[in-house]
Amino acid sequence: METGVQEKIWLSSPHMGSTEQLYVKQAFDSNWIAPLGPNVTGFERSIEGYVGNNVHAACLSSGTGAIHLALELLGIGLGDEVLCQSFTFAASANPITYLGAEPVFIDSERETWNISPELLEKAIVDRRNFGKKPKAIIAVHLYGMPYKVDEIKAISRKYDIPVIEDSAEALGSVYDGVRCGSFGDIGILSFNGNKIITTSGGGALLSKDKQIIDRAVYLATQARDNAPHYQHSHIGYNYRMSNVLAGIGRGQMEVLEERVSARRNNFLFYKENLSSISGLSFLEDPKGSLSNRWLTCVLTSSFETRERIRIALDNENIESRPLWKPMHLQPIFKEATNYTNGVSEDLFERGLCLPSGSNLEQEDLERICTIIKANFDD
Repeated sequence: METGVQEKIWLSSPHMGSTEQLYVKQAFDSNWIAPLGPNVTGFERSIEGYVGNNVHAACLSSGTGAIHLALELLGIGLGDEVLCQSFTFAASANPITYLGAEPVFIDSERETWNISPELLEKAIVDRRNFGKKPKAIIAVHLYGMPYKVDEIKAISRKYDIPVIEDSAEALGSVYDGVRCGSFGDIGILSFNGNKIITTSGGGALLSKDKQIIDRAVYLATQARDNAPHYQHSHIGYNYRMSNVLAGIGRGQMEVLEERVSARRNNFLFYKENLSSISGLSFLEDPKGSLSNRWLTCVLTSSFETRERIRIALDNENIESRPLWKPMHLQPIFKEATNYTNGVSEDLFERGLCLPSGSNLEQEDLERICTIIKANFDD
C-alpha cells in the first residue's frame, strides 16, 4: 500500500452543484441530446438575467469560438489589424489569425494588469499614421480583474473602434456596480473545465444588440438558410452548444454566487496569511471594481523565488502556474507588431497563480501557505 503521497490539489478544478444531473437527465429522458433544446434556451436566459444590463446571450461550443464569431460579426478580414491585450491566454489572440487578420499586441498597466489605455491610444494613433486604422480592440478581464472599462470605452468611442470584451475569466466580476460581460460591443464568456463555472467545454457570446446575437446563432449553426432543404448563402461554423452541456450550465448558474464567494474567500485567506512576507504582493481590487478572484495571483521578489515556490508546491503534489506568458513573447507571434512597456514581462517573470478552486478545504489552504512561507526568500 502506497503511503506518504498527499492528495493532489489542483489549480482550479470543476465543482459541481446538486442540480446539474437533473437537467442532464431531462435531456436524456426527452431524447433531446442534439444541439438546441430547452436547456440551451434556459441557460441563455439565466446568463442574461445574471449579467443584466440588457444583454442577450448565445451559448456556443467554446469561448474561443465566441471570439472568432465576434471578430467575423465586426467584419474583420484578411489584412485587417486587431488590437489585442498581450498579457492573456492564446485563445484571445488566435481567432484573429483564423480570419487572416493581424494582431497588434498592447501591454498592460500595473493597477489591474490589463490592457494599458495609454499604450492603446498610442498604438491607434501610430497605426493610423501608417495608414492602417485598427478594426477592433480585444480587452481582457484577466484572472477576473476588470480592465479599466471607462478609459477603454472612451478610446473606443473617440476613434470609432469596437471593443470585444473578453470575460472568459470574469463571470461574476463587477465594475461600477455592473457585472462584466456587458461593457463591450460584444462580450464573450468561457465555461471551460477550469473556469468559475463549467459546462465541461463551452462558451457564450453576449451583446445588447439582438441582431448581433441572431447573426451569431445563424453563423454558429452552419449558416443554414431558412429553406426546406439545406441551403447556405454564407460560410458557417459548428459552434452551437449541445442541449446536454447546457443542462450542466443551468445547474452551475444556480451556484455561481457561492462559487464567487468561495474564490474571494480563498484570496482573503492567502492575503491574511501571506501578506506579512516581505517581497510578496497581491493584486488588489481598484476602487469601483470587484474581481471574482477566479485565480488568486501573487507577485514574488524574483524569478528564482517564484520558481522555488512553484517547484516546492509541485513536489508536494500541489498545482500552481506562472502568470500568462505575454503574446508578444510567444514564438508563434514573434513577428507581430507590439507596443510594450515591460509590465507584462515583469509580471510573467515574478508572478504565480495559486490553487483557487471553490472546492478547496481549509486544510488545503493552510498546507499551501505553510509551503510558501518555508520557501520564500526575500
